[in-house]
Amino acid sequence: MSRVLYLIACAAGPTQFVDAGVRRAQAAGWDTCLILTPSAATWWGERIGELEELTGHVVRAQYKLPGESDSLPKADAMLVAPLSSTSLNKWGAGVADTLALGLVSEGVHMGVPVAAMPYFNQAQGAQPAVSRSIAALREQGVRYLDGPDGYDPHPPKQGNPQAFPWDRALAALATA
Repeated sequence: MSRVLYLIACAAGPTQFVDAGVRRAQAAGWDTCLILTPSAATWWGERIGELEELTGHVVRAQYKLPGESDSLPKADAMLVAPLSSTSLNKWGAGVADTLALGLVSEGVHMGVPVAAMPYFNQAQGAQPAVSRSIAALREQGVRYLDGPDGYDPHPPKQGNPQAFPWDRALAALATA
């Protein structure tokens, strides 16, 4: 029986290649459920079915309605990758206005291991709220993956979303 991973992707460049992240997670033995921020879901549009076929689960981007049953199995771990600066700052401030942020905001306080790997540029990273948000997440027990163990912001207009280090992000969960 494989462990369940919630792979939560924000509207950042690598999300257009999130299927590669799903495949790598599956190769590492994870039953992978994909949750997208609403903006990220629009990037896949009518191709969401491809991701559902790949994961074997409904791809979620919205909160369920009252009375609806959960469509995903319980998570053993959560990985927010790629994490945009917008979602980082909302999450760090305690704003859970999307399903993606609501799941991790609650999950980390329910004992679910949560890791997050960012993807944004240095200009976005220079915003003072970014360092405060990273500190707030780490204080809560989120494993924020930057530096040699993760992803450091790239120079503006010089990102390479296709080269996002999915394996590095997944390796952080091996110790969770």
